[in-house]
Amino acid sequence: MSQSDLKQNLLGFLRKQPNADERRAAAERDLINAESALGRTLFGDVIPGHQREFFMHKKNVWIWHEDNMTIRYEVRQNGVFKKYDESGYHKVTGAELEHFRAAANAYLRLVKSRIYR
Repeated sequence: MSQSDLKQNLLGFLRKQPNADERRAAAERDLINAESALGRTLFGDVIPGHQREFFMHKKNVWIWHEDNMTIRYEVRQNGVFKKYDESGYHKVTGAELEHFRAAANAYLRLVKSRIYR
């Protein structure tokens, strides 16, 4: 192999390598997937053929996905709000709020103990 061919092969290889932003994004996706795998166990077994996800997407934003429905929870200074369709956000209250708090706290304990020891 000539020096020119070797140089071209090396340059091609380097161009295919992910940059720092791509590596960071891939690592974040991997962590979210790992966290979600733990989060889905909080609510019992998933029926074969069905899908469930529960994870903290980013600070103060939680995602619950089950089959064809996704609920986005936002924790704000004035309460917890959820959005599950195009109608906007609705304040979470009562038993639903207590269930969300319990699930979020259980999730944080589980993720901290299993992933971020």
